[in-house]
Amino acid sequence: MTKAIVLGAGMVGSVMALDLSQDPAFDVTIADLRPANLSAAAARCQGRVKSLQADLADTAAVKKLVAPFDIVCGALSSRIGFQTLRAVIEAGKNFCDISFFAQDAMDLDALAKQHGVTAVVDCGVAPGMSNMAAGYAAEYFERCDTIAIYVGGLPRERRWPFEYKAGFSPADVLEEYVRPSRIVDRGETVIREALSEPQLLDFPGVGTLEAFNTDGLRSLASTLKSRVPTMIEKTMRYPGHIELMRVLRHIGLFSQTPIEVPGADGGTARIRPLDVISKLMFPLWTYEEGEEDMTVMRIVAEGLKNGQRERITWDLMDIYDQTTRATSMSRTTAFPCTIMAREVAAGRFKMPGVVPPEFIGMQPGMLDRVLGELEARGVKYTKRVEAF
Repeated sequence: MTKAIVLGAGMVGSVMALDLSQDPAFDVTIADLRPANLSAAAARCQGRVKSLQADLADTAAVKKLVAPFDIVCGALSSRIGFQTLRAVIEAGKNFCDISFFAQDAMDLDALAKQHGVTAVVDCGVAPGMSNMAAGYAAEYFERCDTIAIYVGGLPRERRWPFEYKAGFSPADVLEEYVRPSRIVDRGETVIREALSEPQLLDFPGVGTLEAFNTDGLRSLASTLKSRVPTMIEKTMRYPGHIELMRVLRHIGLFSQTPIEVPGADGGTARIRPLDVISKLMFPLWTYEEGEEDMTVMRIVAEGLKNGQRERITWDLMDIYDQTTRATSMSRTTAFPCTIMAREVAAGRFKMPGVVPPEFIGMQPGMLDRVLGELEARGVKYTKRVEAF
């Protein structure tokens, strides 16, 4: 039996544990510091997983924690994602992770190869499935000219004033709104301001969404830059969200630099504006029990195939699962990671080093295999290929 541990018992981690625990070949444990998260995950998994309380911000504790396990899955915040990746690699354990950290995971590639570890990173929906499709396109076309990725996690019901709720860590969402976004333009990596270059797109059953630049290309900006001269990734929200977030950012509410404000005792206090807006806004961005969300994604790749210009389009429209009471964002993010964890644990996918998902998509048959497994779990991507 394969012993698996999931690091992080939040929305995504609990769904990872549920998916793995439904496989009789797996003995699953989930770890988190927060008892409430562990209790909720145990209830979701109906007692089929073991729970361990652990400080996952402590790298020494992480190394000790993962030692008895065959495969590790990561669902931690961006703040500790990179250090956890290093710790798991140094422990000599294969790893599949969805953490969206700012550091370059490829900096640990040599370390992973030294330890003989396969460390699949960014293995969620976007980055994740978007990268796999991009890797597939780069291999499919004789010359791949453009890749455009549009993705958004949204509440099904629009509510004023944000018309948005966070399907993952709200702090990571705000990080997307301030982190400079990289795109590839005519073979060069260029920087665009987050929330910039708005674009309107229509989706059947959803309506019009607005897309804006975020730093979602991730590893694609380096791994495919020499092969695909134009690549963009944009986040989608309901119209109006961009302008509101721009205003909040402009007045400094996303700043981590402390400011002085009057204190209750007549003196002054130093606070970070980001902490204030997080305290006030995050409760409004949190899904209520049973509140439905959806994940919308479109990936468009264009290039030359057999001397003919072709376009491949992958579309995803996924909604909240009433049966498991799992959000769409948690499912569409967790399942690619657990599917690849099975592939790695079974030895069907072997690639020592740090493995961004586009490397998976480049392997013959792998994208179709992952898409088939996703469809079996109710997450269906549609694919169109057209000449133009």
